[in-house]
Amino acid sequence: MSIGQNIPHDSSRGHVTGGSVFIDDRGFTQKEVLVLPVGVPAAAGNLKKIDIESALKAPGVLAAFTAKDLHHNMWGTIIPEQPILVDQKIGYYDEPAVILVGTSMDALLRAKPLVKFEIEKAPAILTIDEAIQKKNFIYKANAFVCGAVDEALQKAPHRLSGAFECGGQEHFYMESQACIAYPLEDGQMEIHSSSQHPSETQHVVAEALGLQLHEVVCIVKRMGGGFGGKESQAAPFAAMAALVAQKMQRPARLCLSKDDDMMMTGKRHPFKNFYEIGFDNDGRILGLKAQLYADGGAYADLSSSILDRAMFHIDSAYYLPNAHIEGYVCRTNIHSNTAFRGFGGPQGSMTIESIIEDMAKHLNMDALKIREINCYGKEKNNVTHYGQKLDHNPLPDLFARLKSDADYVKRREEIEKFNASQTGKIRGLSMTATKFGIAFTARFLNQGNALVNVHKDGTVQVSTGATEMGQGVNTKIQQIVAHAFGIPAPDVKVMATSTEKNHNTSPTAASSGSDINGSAALKGSVEIKKRLAWLYQNILAETPMNDIAECPHLDESKLRLEDFDFNNRQVKHLPSGKSIEWQDLVKRAYLNRMSLGEYAHFKTEGLGFDKARSMGTPFNYFTNGVAVSEVQIDTWTGEYKVLRTDILMDLGRPLNPGIDRGQVTGAFVQGMGWVTSEKLFYNKDGKLLSHSPTTYKIPNIQDTPRIFNVDFIENHENRQNVHRSKAVGEPPFLLGISVWTALKDALKYKGTAIPNIKSPATPEELLMELARYE
Repeated sequence: MSIGQNIPHDSSRGHVTGGSVFIDDRGFTQKEVLVLPVGVPAAAGNLKKIDIESALKAPGVLAAFTAKDLHHNMWGTIIPEQPILVDQKIGYYDEPAVILVGTSMDALLRAKPLVKFEIEKAPAILTIDEAIQKKNFIYKANAFVCGAVDEALQKAPHRLSGAFECGGQEHFYMESQACIAYPLEDGQMEIHSSSQHPSETQHVVAEALGLQLHEVVCIVKRMGGGFGGKESQAAPFAAMAALVAQKMQRPARLCLSKDDDMMMTGKRHPFKNFYEIGFDNDGRILGLKAQLYADGGAYADLSSSILDRAMFHIDSAYYLPNAHIEGYVCRTNIHSNTAFRGFGGPQGSMTIESIIEDMAKHLNMDALKIREINCYGKEKNNVTHYGQKLDHNPLPDLFARLKSDADYVKRREEIEKFNASQTGKIRGLSMTATKFGIAFTARFLNQGNALVNVHKDGTVQVSTGATEMGQGVNTKIQQIVAHAFGIPAPDVKVMATSTEKNHNTSPTAASSGSDINGSAALKGSVEIKKRLAWLYQNILAETPMNDIAECPHLDESKLRLEDFDFNNRQVKHLPSGKSIEWQDLVKRAYLNRMSLGEYAHFKTEGLGFDKARSMGTPFNYFTNGVAVSEVQIDTWTGEYKVLRTDILMDLGRPLNPGIDRGQVTGAFVQGMGWVTSEKLFYNKDGKLLSHSPTTYKIPNIQDTPRIFNVDFIENHENRQNVHRSKAVGEPPFLLGISVWTALKDALKYKGTAIPNIKSPATPEELLMELARYE
């Protein structure tokens, strides 16, 4: 049995010993060259001229290319409006405009300052407020409307209004954007890329070079982290490397430094959300009206879908009987923002969680009571503001159990006493939730395929469209296939993702990599099992066969697959009790010329969302969880500590509890970083200043909770997914919000006004807020 076991990550040994091969670990080939993109020193305006003459004369520099060298310069996952290299109009500071080619990175870095730009500068829009004022929008969403919100607000005993702001976030993957392009015979191109979306990389490279799709292959062995940052934005860098490879007929390697990566690539979208909420004396939400504004940056990228998901998740875990939610994507002159773990969900959920903290201060109540009274129910109040019903909803049970397990009531009493003691420190406690919809909101992306090959010795190779970025998707697929055939997990190898084996694949994103690709791999495995069971059935019946005779056509009406148990490298016929060795049966199938390979295609059923009405079923199911965090703030310095966090999640039947636990803890810490320390700083010209580990603070080990408890509930009800499991990649990220709301809870003890802090709540942000109370 492989399913549900803590099988080690398939690359764990390689990561520890240094044997795992990433893009820049690949050996240099003969005549290989290095590629360095050079960005423009302005955030807006027109690029009039590029002077590369001095750079070309520098030692070690071989060539330079610009937009004019590309066959096709525009790309974009949804709207193809973004240039691979700036041609005329400048979108953001440090946007790539030139690519230098050389024999060493030292030579290219010395030549980089010699590239000169003649720019006609224009005023830049650098904030959401400026974009709103100038009505500079990339996208306006159809409003989500349910009930009669204006009437509900007018009749509500209590109303609050305001604006919630949260900042962006750098992906900070350990491996920066990286790719190598190998020119092949007949004009073909092979790309090895650190990409979450090999098919899009293939497509962008082909268009940029004037090739057809069958002339380009993209291969992804693994990534050193992705978090959404390599879903779309790996593609243009692959196109740059491929351009060099095509023009020079030499392998071309492009691996960005951390500084260049941070300056040139998009981040999580900052949001500014305006709201008005009505509620009764018990804290029951009666109506919510909200306008969400996302900073899309210079180009569309995936911003429209990210905004849509923020609108889907503005309810968090709470029933909204009357709502009117609007959304806009602002166009600004910063790097084009893109996918990031949670994909807009955190920015939506955090809005209502912040509002609930404000309601609690207004009513002088514990915010948990407000969350409990508004939590989606099991039999009623279980339909979202977009019309999807919550089946088998565990949220009330999650709140109740964690409240008990974490001693919430007792700790709240202790915090009241501690804060009354006037020690110069204050503590806060808050419980928040995640109800994360699993599926791509673009319906056509909910499909995947797999190729399963059983070899004569009984071992198996599996190829899918999933890409491994450290999250363990390969290990889960390995377990699914091993379980299907009843063989040990090490007998299954998940191969590098390649567009020649798995075509037209969806990105590994939306927490659906294991769901879609694992289901396809299982589907292919089952088809092979049917053939092997049929063969064994005929062997037992002593049907005349020999090692060179071809078996008759498989008649599934005469086969009961449930009569055969594939386990422990054996296949057992349950009615007769007879068994045959797995390897022996595989060999017999080969000798009888039966196919031991299978291609399978899977699509998620039951999805349907009407964008015109903003109603329907956009998600296959929901992954749920709750977290309670306790924090302490030094009122003299604004410094904070996370004293304790308890997490309780519903992950269905986990495929690999150990890997899932790692995803939960990692996602929480990354979410905590977003809402506390990870602040992006730009100068007045729009240049990113926090573009290295010295100026951008991700959480370190000392920032993690001093006490950190993670547990899962038992849930066998999720029949929509492979082996009743649930996706885990993104949902726990939203639980990091509990640290921010706990900080906000602590501030309530210092004054009579509702705390007004932005995210991230850096020590400086907290100190400025504390100063208001003096």
